[in-house]
Amino acid sequence: MVDTITSERRSWNMSRIRSRDTGPEVVLRSLLHRAGLRFRLHAKKLPGRPDIVLPKYKTAIFVHGCFWHRHAGCRNATTPSTRAEFWQEKFDGNVRRDARNRADLKAAGWTVMTVWECELKANAEDVVRKLSRELRREA
Repeated sequence: MVDTITSERRSWNMSRIRSRDTGPEVVLRSLLHRAGLRFRLHAKKLPGRPDIVLPKYKTAIFVHGCFWHRHAGCRNATTPSTRAEFWQEKFDGNVRRDARNRADLKAAGWTVMTVWECELKANAEDVVRKLSRELRREA
C-alpha cells in the first residue's frame, strides 16, 4: 500500500502518538470506574508501568494498541512496507519488553491482564464484564 501523505506529515503524525491517556485507556478507565472498581494509573514502581493498577486485587492491566504490541491475528497489526526491517526490530523489541514486564510482575505476585485496543472498540462493556469476573475470582 502506498503512503498518501508526505514523510514530513507522517513524522508529525507519529510524533503525536503518546503512551499515556490514550483513547482506549480512557474508555477502559471510565468503564472500570463506573463498575465500581478503583485504581491507580501508571505505577512507576512496578515493572513496565502498567496503565491501570488495582491494588485491592493486586492486578496490573496493560491497554495495548494492536499495531505497536503485535496483537496476534488482528487486522490492525500490520507492518509498514517501507523500512520493514526497522519496523520488525521495533515490534520484536516491544513484544520482548512486554513479555519481560509480564514475567517480572507475575514473579512479584501480581496478576497481569492485557486488554487490546480492538477488543475495546468491538465491545467495551464485554471487556469490563470479563475483567470484573476475573478480578472477583482472584479475590
